[in-house]
Formats: sequence, C-alpha cells, structure tokens
Amino acid sequence: MSYRFQKHYTRDEARALLPQIREWLGALRRSQQTLEASEKRLRGLQRDGGGAGGALVNDWTRTLADINDLFRAFQRREVQIQDLDRGLIDFPALIGGREVFLCWEEDEEAIEFWHELDAGYAGREKL
Repeated sequence: MSYRFQKHYTRDEARALLPQIREWLGALRRSQQTLEASEKRLRGLQRDGGGAGGALVNDWTRTLADINDLFRAFQRREVQIQDLDRGLIDFPALIGGREVFLCWEEDEEAIEFWHELDAGYAGREKL
C-alpha cells in the first residue's frame, strides 16, 4: 500500500514528542516576535534613508536561520504545524490500515483526537 508519509506515529510515540514540540513552538513564537521587531526597525531605517546593514541585519538573518532550523526539525519528523498561534499539530498515523493524523492542540494535556488527512481540525474524532 502506498502512503503519503514515511513516518507513522503511535499515540505513545507522538505523546513522547510533546515536550519537545512545546519547546519548539515556544522558540518559533519567540523567533517570530524577534523577526517582526527587527523588520519594523529595518523599515524605519529604510524610510528615514538610513543604512540597514550591520548588527540589525545580522540579527534578522540569524533569526530567519533559527526559524528555518525549527521548521526543518518538524519536517524531518513529518510532524505538521497546522496553526502556529494555536499550537495545532498533526502527527501522521495509521488507524485500521488508513493513513490519518493524530491531532493535538498545545493547551491539551494528551493526544485525544484524530482526523482524515484531508478533513482538518473540524473533522476530528475522539480516539
């Protein structure tokens, strides 16, 4: 049988990743805030005719690289970020031989729901 994902998580495997996922989500949000602040400062410098090089651009570039590294950590594990603000995460899984997503939202203690690959959050069902 052909599957869309190579990695399929059991509920226990996905649950074991949650502390790391929480850490990565926090780091992504912090980096996003840093990036937005840097971009605001860069726009101000450009608007005022000032130079936009040096430490500010280096910090902006470093922050972009950090964000890229975090997204790649998710990608390597085939874990899907569906909504960064909500911390909505999908883990590829197999249920009854069907490829589905185990879904988890950051404020939830455990992974309690799943949905079809194309159904999204609204189509979730209790495990």
